[in-house]
Amino acid sequence: MPSDSAGFLLRGDRVGIRHVTLDDYEEISARLRESEAFHRPWIPRRETTRETFAAYVARCRLPTHEGFVICRADDGAARPVVGAVNVNDIVRGSRQSGALGYVAYASTAGRGFMTEGVGLVVRYAFEELGLHRLEANVQPGNGRSARLVERLGFRYEGHSPAFQLIDGEWRDHDRWAITAPESSTSRPGM
Repeated sequence: MPSDSAGFLLRGDRVGIRHVTLDDYEEISARLRESEAFHRPWIPRRETTRETFAAYVARCRLPTHEGFVICRADDGAARPVVGAVNVNDIVRGSRQSGALGYVAYASTAGRGFMTEGVGLVVRYAFEELGLHRLEANVQPGNGRSARLVERLGFRYEGHSPAFQLIDGEWRDHDRWAITAPESSTSRPGM
């Protein structure tokens, strides 16, 4: 899919999505540092070195991963990053599925940017990547994250004990999913 004149793969009313690049290092690492307390205990502590960021970008170029940034589309030429989304563990063949991961930043949370941006990534995953199913695994108690995927039409499928290792502790997650036929252009960002 060709990008628009701002370099977005898809664009909504207030945000657009594009692939993450090495050029995003300074801005994303600053956003992660400023959001450290906001992210606890939901995401693992992350190193913010150039080397770890380069490894992340390289992983996003593999056929099993896609990495996106959500940028303000209504903020002039600055196009500040307001969130990041990954489609991880992409499986082809008879499953055509992936696992959605996303992170908001403290300075821009609560304004609807993530709902619109994650919705655009879901649309991109179904329309451009040809996936059939996306799953989002959310820790119990992370109400903001659960409400986000619920707004986008994901349905609750169940509870997965000791699902993911985060900061040395196996954490339970609730499993949410959506399939391409269930998605709708009437939802935010989709």
